[in-house]
Amino acid sequence: MTTAKDAAVLTNARAFVSRNPATGKLIAAHDTADWPAVEEMLDQAATAFTRWRRTSVEHRAALVRGVADQVRTRRKELAALLTEEMGKPITEALAEVDKCVWSTNWLADNAPSMLMPQPMVSPYDDAFVAFRPLGTVLAIMPWNYPLWQFFRAGIPALLAGNCVLLKHAPNVSKCALVIEELFLAADFAPGVVSAVLMDTELAERAITDPRISAVTLTGSVGAGRAVGATAGAHVKKVVLELGGSDPFIVLQDADIEAAAQAACRARMQNNGQSCIAGKRIIVVESVAAQFLERFRAAVAALRVGDPTDPATDIGPLARRDLRDQLIRQQNESIEQGARVLVGGRPMDRPGWWYQPTVLTDVTATMPVFSEETFGPLTGVMVVPDEAAAVAAANDIDLGLGASLWTADLDRARLLSAEIEAGMVFVNAIVASDARLPFGGIKRSGLGRELSQFGVREFTNIQTVTLTSSPR
Repeated sequence: MTTAKDAAVLTNARAFVSRNPATGKLIAAHDTADWPAVEEMLDQAATAFTRWRRTSVEHRAALVRGVADQVRTRRKELAALLTEEMGKPITEALAEVDKCVWSTNWLADNAPSMLMPQPMVSPYDDAFVAFRPLGTVLAIMPWNYPLWQFFRAGIPALLAGNCVLLKHAPNVSKCALVIEELFLAADFAPGVVSAVLMDTELAERAITDPRISAVTLTGSVGAGRAVGATAGAHVKKVVLELGGSDPFIVLQDADIEAAAQAACRARMQNNGQSCIAGKRIIVVESVAAQFLERFRAAVAALRVGDPTDPATDIGPLARRDLRDQLIRQQNESIEQGARVLVGGRPMDRPGWWYQPTVLTDVTATMPVFSEETFGPLTGVMVVPDEAAAVAAANDIDLGLGASLWTADLDRARLLSAEIEAGMVFVNAIVASDARLPFGGIKRSGLGRELSQFGVREFTNIQTVTLTSSPR
């Protein structure tokens, strides 16, 4: 039911509005922050940083483990919120919550060694490299993994001694607010982690403010360009995790049944709304018919329905415009000669639903292959051989991840050097893992998240030399 307060907020074109993607009904409406409110949070973060930076990494890690405990305790509640605000199936929402818990604990356990000063060989009596925090990091986060995206970017920055100011996507405002709540409940001081419901204009202004030291963004290529340009003009460090149109390459010696099942999972996870989904499927001709038969069957077997039902595989798209974009990409590809193998239609029901869809007879210039698709739509390209498969995989200006399927692991090691991507997973779907660096090349972004590389991204890698004899 829309309250009088909600109705008043909805008259503001800049309001943060959450709607249930399964029904289209209003969940929440929030006024956006004005600049004085943002300034208050920046001041609070700057004050908090003076203490937070001087705490030991062991103390930071202990507090971070407390956040993991909070998330574990509220597991079902948080998963239900993820499903409500962005439409992911409840089983995947629970998995996202569990991933936050495990990854947070792993990073907390390992950050002390990752941030330990490193001795260096030099002509001085002693020399070492220390990893010092930068200040407050502005985290501009997307809606598709509302909890995990922040934890992936924010936890390493916090362990390194930075404060984090979260600007989340407008359609997951309740998730944004609950993130701050989790940290406060785990005894973090106010200002170390804050969520602010500000629009793009104020976010850009915040980047220019001296109280922001660095920016991490997960979002579109266009957003990355804008954020990178603003941060660059003010000489501030950025990590950009942008678009992905990952190739899923099936060679002639692959386990075809395993590859087909994995391709279905890779493409359709999170209702197809993942930057690391296997969006461009490239199959060597000699095994194409066998692969397509199994892949079609796997996609056709997916259960589309109520995302709160544990039996559901595919829920709605998160917003109407995402569905409209997917329809355009499909129809333009069909006009250019693609053929529908399975699916192919939006679903006539409240909310923003789209059938899991596979197109065949795809060429490199079709939108389903040349553009990033964000939803349960994929195209399959058949190529004559391995060399053509790698060439097709690289024939795009994105380079996040790639999945390669072959029985010859020695050959796979060589081919991985030819694939233009930040991550190559052989006989596995591309995934984020706290133990491994995550990020891309080309227009897929800059910098790395997770592992020791992510923990050190927002640090001053400071050289220190000591000598008893003046030089």
